[in-house]
Amino acid sequence: MKELSQSVEDYLETIYVLSLHRKAVRVSEIARKLKVRIASVTGMLKNLADKGYVRHERYGSVELTQKGEKIAKSVYRRHTILRIFLTEILLVEPERAEIDACRLEHYLSPETFEKFVKFIEFVQTCPVKEPVWLSGLHEYLKEGKRPDCIIKEDTKKSDKTFKIQD
Repeated sequence: MKELSQSVEDYLETIYVLSLHRKAVRVSEIARKLKVRIASVTGMLKNLADKGYVRHERYGSVELTQKGEKIAKSVYRRHTILRIFLTEILLVEPERAEIDACRLEHYLSPETFEKFVKFIEFVQTCPVKEPVWLSGLHEYLKEGKRPDCIIKEDTKKSDKTFKIQD
């Protein structure tokens, strides 16, 4: 499949999200959500219709085709998972996480994105309510100081060290 532009993905995702809340999606709603002019939306919809992603008649509602919905759902999934990672793991404020997730969703490779998915699944399925290391990370993110990590005697420190340039 040919890679789509960020703009095309944003339009498809927006139409999908709006369609979750109402049956008929209007051009004006898309323009409002994306903060663009109605003329811009109309031009993009013609492009999307020509490529088989949407159905739209002049002055009518907009509907995703099966092809368009498949792409839109994929973009929406990436967006949602990245937002969860940012808010739940890194404690990014929801408004900032929404903006950053929207930016990141377009640029991560599928392989890297799936690592985010696996990480979130790992944390969510951990039998401990909140693992000690995650609590420590959250404390560090909130307070700016490294917490004393609890280490069992039979557990050695990781051999991995990461040097971050200032």
